[in-house]
Amino acid sequence: MSKNKAIDDYISQQEPFAQEIILHLRDVIHRASPEITETIKWRHPCFESNGLVCAIAAFKQHVNFSFFKGKLLNDSEKIFSASENNELTALKFKTLIDVPTDDILVNYLQQAISLNSAGNKQKKQIPRKDKNSLVIPEDLSSALANNLPANEVFKAFSYSKQKDYIDWLTSAKRATTRSTRLNTAIEWISEGKSRHWKYENC
Repeated sequence: MSKNKAIDDYISQQEPFAQEIILHLRDVIHRASPEITETIKWRHPCFESNGLVCAIAAFKQHVNFSFFKGKLLNDSEKIFSASENNELTALKFKTLIDVPTDDILVNYLQQAISLNSAGNKQKKQIPRKDKNSLVIPEDLSSALANNLPANEVFKAFSYSKQKDYIDWLTSAKRATTRSTRLNTAIEWISEGKSRHWKYENC
């Protein structure tokens, strides 16, 4: 089992509840495949085997455990919630009790590893969302109408990229936060950047 010191450092910086969860998940991941390798991407621990398999991210009150191709797995235990991502799924744990049993996680991890090894030859067809179903907030629509470059880029964005911006804007709890996010969104969109452009190609 090859461990990355950067991940040891990451774990040491987290709250005790998160350390307990991450250490357990890390152990299960390596039991699923002794050949899996550790790395840091997007500032969080990621695990690879012929490509990205899963990632762990600690937050103030929970830990996210993401499968990069979760929607392609056989979710026989119904542990995944619905998401708008094309392939990625994430589990959220507040305590170690929330974590599925080891055998369930090993099964899902080994499925994910097999998908990478097979090059997704048996990849499921995931229906694409229709951009016309998105409701664009009035303030975003007005700002786009007043910025032709941003408007053209936004119209060319995929469903998920459009929704990322809409969700970011509508999740603001204060008017000042929403206004700041709107200005930033228009700037980034006009430059052809997705909402998460900082983490792309990491």
